[in-house]
Amino acid sequence: MNSKISPSSLDATSIGNKNPTMKEFNSSAQAELFANLKQVRFSGQMVLTEPKGSKWTIYLHLGYILYASGGNHPVKRWYRNLILFLSQNTSDFSAWESEISGIAVEDSNRCWEYQLLCAWVKQGRITREQATKIVWSTLLEIWFDITQARDVSYELKQAESSSEGIVLLDGNRVVAEVERKWLAWQKAKLTDCSPNQAPEIKDVEQLQQRTSPTVFQMLSQLMNGQKTLRDLAVEMRKELITVTCFLLPYIQSGLVELVNIPDLPAPILPASTANKVQKPLIACIDDSPLICQSLERFLSKIGYRFVGINEPLRAFSVLLALKPDLIFLDLMMPNTNGFEVCEKLRKIPTFRNTPIIILTGNDGVVDRVRTKIVGASGFLSKAKVDGEAVLEVLNKHLRHCTLSQLKAGESRAASKKTTVA
Repeated sequence: MNSKISPSSLDATSIGNKNPTMKEFNSSAQAELFANLKQVRFSGQMVLTEPKGSKWTIYLHLGYILYASGGNHPVKRWYRNLILFLSQNTSDFSAWESEISGIAVEDSNRCWEYQLLCAWVKQGRITREQATKIVWSTLLEIWFDITQARDVSYELKQAESSSEGIVLLDGNRVVAEVERKWLAWQKAKLTDCSPNQAPEIKDVEQLQQRTSPTVFQMLSQLMNGQKTLRDLAVEMRKELITVTCFLLPYIQSGLVELVNIPDLPAPILPASTANKVQKPLIACIDDSPLICQSLERFLSKIGYRFVGINEPLRAFSVLLALKPDLIFLDLMMPNTNGFEVCEKLRKIPTFRNTPIIILTGNDGVVDRVRTKIVGASGFLSKAKVDGEAVLEVLNKHLRHCTLSQLKAGESRAASKKTTVA
């Protein structure tokens, strides 16, 4: 089960329970989250979920946003953006499926929409500027929905990601722009209106009596219960807030109601043939960038995933999000020490059995004894942090982890073969 996590839940007592709850996911919490992601140069996916079941995926490279997908109407959103930003006809659904079949869908950090955009830019069918506008519009729409949901949990799924793409966007820029839009939405008293809902006439006779024939005809054409507020804004070439404010009196009077509608069908994607077993993720909490860089170079070379954390106060939220398979932990750091951090980590169920290796420049007997008392798995002198010593630690503490992953991969492969047969 994935726990809900807060980007500022830094105290073990607040995140140590089984399902810690996230505080209101406001702009400050969002900005702090993206600051954390940039600080650890995170690449992979951030999957956000709200209690009603809506789920969004933000695709990241080194802490910057590549693209976003998910939500209530990903296909409707895709159509809207094609209409808004592309002059040529790219809305042939069957053609999409044919193109997607020819695209390598093995890259789990790129959804079909983004892969199509990248392919079209590469082929010269659309400009990079057009693709960038689609990426930006998609991000703003998705992040607005996330902001409106408020009660959101997230998990991070680290994965290799290529910088090759359309554009890298600063998450804080997205947060600032959406905050501006959300404040305007609040000021207009629209917080109960979801842009993903479709207006539908509830009382035709009353509406006809209270409006002129021209207005009634226009409203009848617009509000058929099939087009969302966002769809109408694009069709009318008006701002979303302008369209919603125009309809608000009719909604408040009960003549019109906002209803939930399903998305358009998504294209059929080819089944992935990838069956890669991910190498364990290694984390290092050390205020020295040199130690983290040295470990990253070595571990990346031998195929392990790595995350370095130079600010100890951010360690708990980052570790809880990424759930590393082994943690290297510096003993002497500003404002805290490795013993205190290790003791707090052991109180969190997620890290009860995670190998934690204390790093120190003082190879003393007292420190070794205290290491065992706080529940650390091992002790490594910084003077001996070389490839051979690190590899010995990995072989000793990750043998079970690697074996379990391999078995899980084999099990998935066997299951897949059975299904195909």
